[in-house]
Amino acid sequence: MTSTISTPPPAPVPDLRRRSLIRAAAAASAAGLVPGLHTAVYAQGSDKPEKEEVRIGFIPLTDCASVVMASVLGFDKKYGVKIIPTKEASWAGVRDKLVNGELDMAHVLYGLIYGVHLGTAGPKKDMAVLMSLNNNGQAITLSKALADKGAVDGPSLARLMAKEKREYTFAGTFPTGTHTMWIHYWLAASGINPLSGAKLITVPPPQMVANMRVGNMDGFCVGEPWNQRAIIDGIGVTAITTQDIWKDHPEKTLGTTADFVKKHPNTCRAVMMAVLEAGRWIDASLANKMKMADTVAEKSYINTSADAINQRILGRYQNGLGKTWDDPNHMKFFNDGAVNFPYLSDGMWFLTQHKRWGLMKEHPDYLAVAKQVNQIELYKQAAGALKISVPKDPMRSSKLMDGVIWDGKDPKKYADSFAIKA
Repeated sequence: MTSTISTPPPAPVPDLRRRSLIRAAAAASAAGLVPGLHTAVYAQGSDKPEKEEVRIGFIPLTDCASVVMASVLGFDKKYGVKIIPTKEASWAGVRDKLVNGELDMAHVLYGLIYGVHLGTAGPKKDMAVLMSLNNNGQAITLSKALADKGAVDGPSLARLMAKEKREYTFAGTFPTGTHTMWIHYWLAASGINPLSGAKLITVPPPQMVANMRVGNMDGFCVGEPWNQRAIIDGIGVTAITTQDIWKDHPEKTLGTTADFVKKHPNTCRAVMMAVLEAGRWIDASLANKMKMADTVAEKSYINTSADAINQRILGRYQNGLGKTWDDPNHMKFFNDGAVNFPYLSDGMWFLTQHKRWGLMKEHPDYLAVAKQVNQIELYKQAAGALKISVPKDPMRSSKLMDGVIWDGKDPKKYADSFAIKA
């Protein structure tokens, strides 16, 4: 009631702010500080973030690095926001805090965002994927006890399970999440039905190694550094990396609710630009990757030793059985922008697997859901302001480990095509 009386006319303020922002951006741009910020003032008025402090939840995993480094290196300040990274205990906790507004955004599993959007992962709420944070860099670990019996990959695990009948337990990190889908896909490709031939449980990433140590599981799929940690601790071996299941696969996203995007588009853009810059910084050099590993290893973030992080982030792999290799398809945070575009087909793939494994009874409208969730226009604005190229096609084609091609063209047929399914 009183606001209409007491608020002075707002018109001159945006003009002043706009002029000073353009001047500051031009000066900073000339100094090489803020590439593209001068193009980030939008026609509808100032692009000042509506909310300047942004609480972003993360789980202790290497792939939280671009969110953490955006804050640590001050990229957020350049775009008028302050990122407050908040460490969370489990993906279920991240989901609940996103839904109830305790978190503004999160470093979050692709399949969690889609699961909440469709109500297959808890309470149904319209959700948004702002951008992809990383490709690759997860793995499936088998226990040392299994490896000692010769089960070191999919085929040898299938042989052992056929010979020594008992209940075999494998862990993912969230029912609709990426890791659960990777381990389902891998087991099925190895001829093991993950629904009838094994027991699948959910364990938060930082608890994987401790649970394997006490014999609670035979194998798990998780992000780094927990696969490498299992090798360092002598309790597990790497059976396969997720990039060997699907090269350059989508992994974590910067996720939020649809409501937050509607109310705070400028804030979303500002955070995306800061995180894009951080991803570009990480991928730019070996020295930056080592500095990142040292930073995120700290107690307030991942709370492990830097050596559990820095080898695999450089593509230096070992499997815990004496085999070592250099993997060009290690975890990437930017890769000239190829990582970050929120492809519609990436989101749709998770839906096909949710349908495949009985998490949904009916086929959804795959493309319509992806268009609702993935904020492609907003991403294009953020990327454009940083002169990061974006692909012309919001769909991409990939060949997975079993030779099956996913291109998003006929998701219904693809979901139904697998011999092993619910």
